[in-house]
Amino acid sequence: MKIVRVDTIVAEIPFQDGGKGQGGTPSTWRTLENVLIRLEDEQGNVGWGEAFGYFVADATKALIDRLIAPLLLAQDITDIPAWNLDLQRRLHLFGRYGLTMFAISGIDIALWDLSARRQGVPLHRLLGQSCRDQVPAYASLVRYGDDNVAPATCEKALAMGFTDLKLHEATLHDIAACRRAVGDSVPLATDVNCSWSVQDTRDWLPALADLNLAWLEEPIFPPEDFATLASLRGQGVPISAGENWCTAVQFEQALTRGAVDSIQPSVTKVGGISECLRIAELAREHDAVVLPHCPYFGPGLIATLHLAAVQPWVPQVEYLFVEPADWLYPVESLRQGNQLLIPQGAGLGVDIDLQVIERFRRS
Repeated sequence: MKIVRVDTIVAEIPFQDGGKGQGGTPSTWRTLENVLIRLEDEQGNVGWGEAFGYFVADATKALIDRLIAPLLLAQDITDIPAWNLDLQRRLHLFGRYGLTMFAISGIDIALWDLSARRQGVPLHRLLGQSCRDQVPAYASLVRYGDDNVAPATCEKALAMGFTDLKLHEATLHDIAACRRAVGDSVPLATDVNCSWSVQDTRDWLPALADLNLAWLEEPIFPPEDFATLASLRGQGVPISAGENWCTAVQFEQALTRGAVDSIQPSVTKVGGISECLRIAELAREHDAVVLPHCPYFGPGLIATLHLAAVQPWVPQVEYLFVEPADWLYPVESLRQGNQLLIPQGAGLGVDIDLQVIERFRRS
């Protein structure tokens, strides 16, 4: 397929979460910054992708426009994973992680969507043998830092049909408050975004085990300290990480060293669908559990669903539990309780809402 047009768009959609918008983010978080990539081929087919952009959307867009688009236009691409690796080599001078990989991820997703649309098949048909037509999702709450709001939001998520919850609370007090609210039988995890010291983590693991925590996500900094992560395992609380690891290379290192109980690749951050397929092969070889990081409602979430369709070792996917002002895709129509239907149309399988993009397009 020959790419004849590349458009990069930032659509910034406000959301409500019931909290103060403060927590693990560098400043108040009130909008979802969607860095969207639109590719068009010589036949007029269109593919959509998403690059991670929360708080760095303009920089991600600039990298795509200046460094990648010139390498993509007029190119005839027949092997997307090979082209992805070649692009990584050509751009490694600008970083093996962060903005460079965010940008590559978005382009890669769009290429896969475009390829599947050209062939008139659902994306998952190109990725492997489908094993299901829906996948469980857990409600992923923001950080509230409030022992009244956080438990009430947990109860709200359960009332909406979710059965598994993930907090972003970073104190034992707030985690315990949520556990009391939902009872002992509800699977409850927390992501502290690398905010704990190694010693505090060791000290707090017994209390977290008493709270029957489903998993502890990214407890320490740096997130790629595989040896220390491995030393935290086996103490009653499964350890999970991976949203901030770079490509399949670091996932292989983590799995080889036994760093975690489950891995969390993020399709809009790690290198796109192509890199997620490489990580999936590693997970299969190491018999690893994959819990994809996907707190977005654009092409990144839909691509995650297609990847989950062909990966039986993905027990559930992440569903960001906030209320956006509008939806790029009809996500709620895909949700049935705690299940997300995997779209069966060509490409990503559902059409992005162009009116929503224009309404929230950032000039």
